[in-house]
Amino acid sequence: MGERLSMLDTMFLELEQVDESAHMHIGAGLIFDPLPGGGTPDVDEFRDYIRERVAILPRFVQQLSGTHAGPLTWLTWEPAESFDPDAHMHHVTLPPPGGEVELLDWLGDFWSHRLDRHRPLWEMALIDGLERGRWALATKTHHCLVDGVGSLDIAHVLLDASAKSLPPHSPPPPSDEQASEHGGGRMWLSPGLVLRGARAGVGAALHPRESLDRARAAAELIVREEVIGAPQSSLNGPMSATRHFATVRFDLADIKATKKRLGGTVNDVVLAVCAGGLRHLLLSRGDALPERDLRAQVPVNIRAEDREHALGNELTSLFVELPVTETDPIERYRRVVERAEQLKVGSQRAGGKAIVDLADMGPPLAGALLARSMFGGTRMFNLTITNVPGPGQRLYALGAPLVEILPLVPLFAGHTIGIAVVSYAGQMVFGLNADRTAAPDVAVLAQGIERSFSELQAPKTKRPRHRPAARAGS
Repeated sequence: MGERLSMLDTMFLELEQVDESAHMHIGAGLIFDPLPGGGTPDVDEFRDYIRERVAILPRFVQQLSGTHAGPLTWLTWEPAESFDPDAHMHHVTLPPPGGEVELLDWLGDFWSHRLDRHRPLWEMALIDGLERGRWALATKTHHCLVDGVGSLDIAHVLLDASAKSLPPHSPPPPSDEQASEHGGGRMWLSPGLVLRGARAGVGAALHPRESLDRARAAAELIVREEVIGAPQSSLNGPMSATRHFATVRFDLADIKATKKRLGGTVNDVVLAVCAGGLRHLLLSRGDALPERDLRAQVPVNIRAEDREHALGNELTSLFVELPVTETDPIERYRRVVERAEQLKVGSQRAGGKAIVDLADMGPPLAGALLARSMFGGTRMFNLTITNVPGPGQRLYALGAPLVEILPLVPLFAGHTIGIAVVSYAGQMVFGLNADRTAAPDVAVLAQGIERSFSELQAPKTKRPRHRPAARAGS
């Protein structure tokens, strides 16, 4: 008998059943400069390189015991039957001129297709034909296999810290400064937190007062979201199964200079410019702005130190209001900082954890019902925004330097836009995943994010009456 999937891992499988247009895979586009001697990797060389490194990741050579969990029967991870790694690795050459338009169009199509549950739940593609002799590695991994923080750990296994190829290695832990800069936890791509049922049961017995507090926080969260749901918005509605993708890039030094001048954290800057970009998008559509602020689901990693590089999902969610109704960009930023401070001392984080903990003590049916209730529709939130600090140092593959990372966040049912943010080697990239039919104007959102950050850099509006206090660790 293989290892049982956690409740949260099972929930990600269930969320794909809620709506055929929802795809629960995460991914990234990794862009490289030419190889040291020039040119791009040979396909066979690339496959040998990936095959050697993937072999040390257990989940990548395992498959699900079935395609769906039963109401009372858990799925397990089992050794893959006749595993063929080459079947998971593809090769594609972009049409000329191989610029960003061609690359993003291909990535949108690659991420529009679900992974096959009858085999290990990952795919990669070597992409050549890029401008300036560059090449790329595109990844797609099911969320039940790994969360976003874990996927960055995988990147450390696949990549090297120097131009000289080294044996596969474990990634170094991110610094405390990196974690606090991005909102007190490494944020990425999805809802909830999981602790194994037995672990949760033991914790409740040994710490009854803590368990009572967590249950109370869970009840408060449920009541709050039942009574005051996310506002109606054109960001939410029926979806197709196809995606398209856009990017926005900033120098991380500029982001940090802005947060230093205005107070708060890097994550506050991210959320504020997203709020400004979404405001720009809604106004461009001729929409009336919602009566209340949009609500973003912001995943937070809470891995224990002894599970720093474990696969699977160990996350909780915060639900953050985005002040899209605010016209003044500085006031908009101040409101984001204030809301972040409230969440920091509030019970919402513990409530989200407690809900999934309680479900994890029951059968898979409990997780299915929870997934459909909390994340299978648009009542709880309008979109997902995830922000994770990537490596500060340059990484390499086959001796070629990694230039940038283009991150992907999945779209839950009824959520037509999602925003993933990753920092790497002095750059911050916003990856905008959007439904091609329901949100054809994703480029407008990209323009709005750029404009919103420019307003924070050189504000033309009046400053707030008081400067927001800087948060700990910023």
